[in-house]
Amino acid sequence: MLVRHSEFALRTGLRQAGSQAGLPAPQMRLSRKILKFAEPLSYRRGWRRAQRCIFRVPLEPMLAQIDRERAREIQQRYANSTAGYAKYANIEPWLRLNRERVQDLKLRVLDLGCGGGFFLFILKNLGHSVLGLDMERVALFTELLELFGVPRVVCRISAFEPLPDLPQKFDWITAFSVNFNLYHPGKERWGTAEWDFFLRDLQRHLVPGGKIFFGLNPQYDGDYYTSELRDLFLSRGASIERERIFFEKGLRF
Repeated sequence: MLVRHSEFALRTGLRQAGSQAGLPAPQMRLSRKILKFAEPLSYRRGWRRAQRCIFRVPLEPMLAQIDRERAREIQQRYANSTAGYAKYANIEPWLRLNRERVQDLKLRVLDLGCGGGFFLFILKNLGHSVLGLDMERVALFTELLELFGVPRVVCRISAFEPLPDLPQKFDWITAFSVNFNLYHPGKERWGTAEWDFFLRDLQRHLVPGGKIFFGLNPQYDGDYYTSELRDLFLSRGASIERERIFFEKGLRF
């Protein structure tokens, strides 16, 4: 709370000082950029970017393992598709994005909603044991998983239903761009009761001290969670950085 109050006071002071001094708009924007650079959130994001540059993960050796002819055939087949998931047929940009995720989190993982398996493919090439969990409704994702040699358990995640028994326990459980927390077709989102059940179920799939990371999608109003849900995540031991929900020290009950 002290950090937030200090940031607010600094932001307000700069804004007032700029207005009183009659600074033109470009200089006011520069002041806001300098202020933003001083915030803890900006430091953390900047440090992650620096680490990615220092500890690079080259994609070329991984791309060399992929059957280029088959990859090209998949891309051509989905090139004119209007389906939202067709973008994943363009493999390299998604591998770059998921390379950043691997560099940020440094984990071995059960990935919920694994999609085409880009994240797990990189982890696998770094020597980790990986498993994806997702539905089988998108043929492109099945083809990509086979192309990458990434194993998957076919499962739909539903409210108040436990995950199936899995072959092992995991050091990490991740889920990026979470959408399993939607009720279909009404698009209502899980509340605290659904999430609490889900977190308790995930606990049984973790090794002692295992970690969880969620990357949430924004709600229709632009927020990522209600205040009640944020309080639940915090009470279970999460650190929260906007859409990033990180149980760095495991779950707390």
